[in-house]
Amino acid sequence: MQGNTFYIILIPLILLALDYYLLRGLYTAFKFTRKKWFLGLYWFAALFIVAVLLLGVYSKMSVGVRGAFLFLFFITFIFKLFYALFILIDDLRRFITYRIRKNKSTETAPAPESFRSIPRSEFLMKAGILAGAVPLYLIKHNMSKGIYDYRVQNVDLYLPNLPKAFNGMRIGQISDIHSGSFHSVHNMQGGVQMLLNQKTDVIFFTGDLVNGQTAEVNRVIDVFKKVRAPLGVYSILGNHDYGDYGKWATAADKAKNLQDMHQAHKTLGWDLLTDEHRRLKIDGQELGILGIGNWGEMSRFPKYGKMEEAVKGTDDLPVKLLLSHDPSHWRAEVIPKYPQIDVMFSGHTHGMQFGVRTPDFQWSPIEYVYSEWAGLYREKHQQIYVNVGYGFLGYPGRIGILPEITVFTLKAGEDPALKA
Repeated sequence: MQGNTFYIILIPLILLALDYYLLRGLYTAFKFTRKKWFLGLYWFAALFIVAVLLLGVYSKMSVGVRGAFLFLFFITFIFKLFYALFILIDDLRRFITYRIRKNKSTETAPAPESFRSIPRSEFLMKAGILAGAVPLYLIKHNMSKGIYDYRVQNVDLYLPNLPKAFNGMRIGQISDIHSGSFHSVHNMQGGVQMLLNQKTDVIFFTGDLVNGQTAEVNRVIDVFKKVRAPLGVYSILGNHDYGDYGKWATAADKAKNLQDMHQAHKTLGWDLLTDEHRRLKIDGQELGILGIGNWGEMSRFPKYGKMEEAVKGTDDLPVKLLLSHDPSHWRAEVIPKYPQIDVMFSGHTHGMQFGVRTPDFQWSPIEYVYSEWAGLYREKHQQIYVNVGYGFLGYPGRIGILPEITVFTLKAGEDPALKA
């Protein structure tokens, strides 16, 4: 907590110092920026953006809302950085001009205020504003395109105890469909076809079929009924699937909504796992697929899942694959209490729908909230994979963190990367 307090104080101070530097540039470009009304609005906006950042990182709001907050902060910050670059260029120009004048002067060197009296370039200041607006335009222009820009992530999962019959088995994973957010059912079908083209043996869906009410799924039911695999489709519920974020006239209405959610999974032909397991058999050999209700470490997310129920009767299974929506469950409960779990499959984070993701590097504001937020992680012999989601929530777009279809290939033995 002491470390958090340090950053809560330091980062706002740095941001406000940047705002002060930008204001000096605005003074040159626009005369009205010295008016009291403008200064009041400027500093109110500066403090508001700082508050947005702190709420995005430290608040107990939903991931979607926090994602919207952090997205607002980062697009504002990008503009400020570009504008600050132009002010810095002008400051360097003024400093060089000052040095040249001083060296050429045969008289006494000018007083320090002479340096300050060299006017800033009004052209540079206004050009800086235009330059800062360019990346914002590009972000806005490409934001909605990212919603349907589905990408397949291929991952090899090495399991020392994997039965021979399962060596090479392919598992598909999608997560966080959020049916209520889509505004084009036609465009979202492309991702389903991409998944089917992978010809996986089994498919996992790791929660959040809807935003708040089961009725949202009705408009996309025909699309996702096509999601099929030879060895079955296994699914779980996410925090949004329980109706906790909907408005209900009575408790009975909310309970009915949850019943409808269970029925929706049946209609889709998916095997919904609620604190239970299934035995997958090939040539007389078995592995376990376990699924639990939502379990989030943070207090604002429900802890419906019961691991003790899911693991019952699985002691004889050589490999156990767990579906659990919230990745915080892995470090909070699975690692310390359930060492028999080999791999956990999660979603939930969306990668904040904003960031950078390449084969060698990834970053998103969500990493300040979740230790495991996208891709594959390992802790000793246990692994977790976090899918950044099929749909979207909070703001209608994705930048850098694109919708994901994951394809795993199970391989017997140790990961060669660990031996390198």
